Amino acid sequence: QVQLVESGGGLVQAGGSLRLSCAASGLTFSSYTVGWFRQAPEKERNFVAAINWSGALTSYADSVKGRVTISRDNAKNTVNLQMNSLKPEDTGFYYCAARAGSHPKSESSLYYYWGQGTQVTVSS
Repeated sequence: QVQLVESGGGLVQAGGSLRLSCAASGLTFSSYTVGWFRQAPEKERNFVAAINWSGALTSYADSVKGRVTISRDNAKNTVNLQMNSLKPEDTGFYYCAARAGSHPKSESSLYYYWGQGTQVTVSS
């Protein structure tokens, strides 16, 4: 059974930082591209960042470029999302997702497995 479990969310003031983690089990993690998506209340789920199986390729939403870094540790089956200079508009439920393709795509429909999410709230 494939499981993706997010952690690291919380409440932070604008300008602060958070580090989210996604721990995977039940799949050959090193073969999967992993993405992070966020969903604000009453809004659609949007792409944040993705990293390919080896970590050599990454992609970021324009809204987070320069503030967010995605990384992975295949030995630990984890993907991390370091978020700095957080803004109130970064508030939302953050989900990690995995797909078997080799490219860090931004389309959520391409991802097969999803975690339950972790809440991030940035206060102004």
